Amino acid sequence: MESDADEIKRRMMQEEQEAQEQEEYVQAQKKVVLRHIMTPEARERLGRIRIAKPQFAEWLENQLIQLYQMGRIQEKLDDQQFQKLLKTLRPKKRDINIRRI
Repeated sequence: MESDADEIKRRMMQEEQEAQEQEEYVQAQKKVVLRHIMTPEARERLGRIRIAKPQFAEWLENQLIQLYQMGRIQEKLDDQQFQKLLKTLRPKKRDINIRRI
């Protein structure tokens, strides 16, 4: 009976470790692609964005990689180009007006 529980526990730990290794591999591949398409200054800006808004930075990385894969990014993005791209990719903020009656 205990051997079955130990076997299940061992399998779960192994699957968790494999998932973690897969995630590390994906993150390493992202880093390689981002190094290829961005200058150090632009990557530094992305790092600052990651500190302030981690989910937005993750989404932004995925968008950059997609643009690169589609061939829309041909050369390395410098900081100014990255800022322009940020303005186009950044979700629009809604204006909220509160009227008092």
